[in-house]
Amino acid sequence: MTDMVSVAFTGGGTGGHIYPGLAVAAWLGKLMPCRIFWIGSGAGMDRSIVEEAGIEFFGIPAGKLRRYFSLKNVSDVFRIGAGFVAARKILSREKPAVLFSKGGFVSVPPCAAAASLKIPVFAHESDLSPGLATRLNIRFTGKLFIPYLKTADFFPPGAREKLEVSGNPVRPEFFSADPAKGRAFLGLSAGERVLLVLGGSQGSREINSLVQGALKRLTSRYTVVHQTGENEGAFAPAERYKPYPYFRDELPHVIAAAELVICRGGAGTLWECASLRKPMVIIPLRGSGTRGDQVENAGIFEESGAAVSIADDPSPEKLSELVDSLAADEGRRKAMSLAGIGRTDAARHIAEAIARKAGGV
Repeated sequence: MTDMVSVAFTGGGTGGHIYPGLAVAAWLGKLMPCRIFWIGSGAGMDRSIVEEAGIEFFGIPAGKLRRYFSLKNVSDVFRIGAGFVAARKILSREKPAVLFSKGGFVSVPPCAAAASLKIPVFAHESDLSPGLATRLNIRFTGKLFIPYLKTADFFPPGAREKLEVSGNPVRPEFFSADPAKGRAFLGLSAGERVLLVLGGSQGSREINSLVQGALKRLTSRYTVVHQTGENEGAFAPAERYKPYPYFRDELPHVIAAAELVICRGGAGTLWECASLRKPMVIIPLRGSGTRGDQVENAGIFEESGAAVSIADDPSPEKLSELVDSLAADEGRRKAMSLAGIGRTDAARHIAEAIARKAGGV
């Protein structure tokens, strides 16, 4: 134990809920001397990602929040209750000055526990419309940072005094990314045109299938660098085709080396690519099992001019034709790269607010 001020972070379930939180944590560590620890799911990727960033991690039971009927909802109610008890015990013992939530189903018990202990709660929502966890957490939250002004429309009037537009946090390493380092990692020369395909932290079966179907035409224009996902099986390298299961510390440099990016509509990926001024072709997750947040995110990026979205019946032919047209139109790609989507200092802005609340600034 130490007399140093402690700040707790929570969130997880996917990299999209963890990496933006790590961006805030990195800035907070620069702004004030403090001990940072993370409360996340005891199962899954949360622990490994957080501990790799050098942050102490406490695992709790986590139940998934579903908007649809499932028998798993019954057992998960007990997990959520157990998560609340575990989180309250951790917070009582560690006594943080502030809890910051980055969302995801695991964040609800810690936010409720913090509120019960009168620990101030700050939170951030990444998507245009708030997820279920954010809608539940708003009652425990003193301040909620949102990515767009439009996001405020999804909250009742009584909650709007808690809202502050911040944009989305992006890790500091994206602002110092080096395309030469990305090319060196990929084994590519300076003159090769790179099309980067990102399916999110767990990969995307749909995008993998579309790319395989369009590969001949895509490789006629570009060297295709494809993040396939670690659970999607092996993809064989071929001429001008480089598959990788997952990118870690090299990801910012790899994105910096790309001329064009094909990706899902997760907020984290979109803002990371936008921070590096990369034109994007977005194939958002949609249909059953999703609340449509990726389609909304893709829409707002398309409206800004930073991306083109294929949300309606994507096919290898549509993808090939769109990539062909963008590859041949340097002016359009440049206009997409220059399109602004919002403030780029979200991580620092949020960290400053946390530091003020914690008494460090």
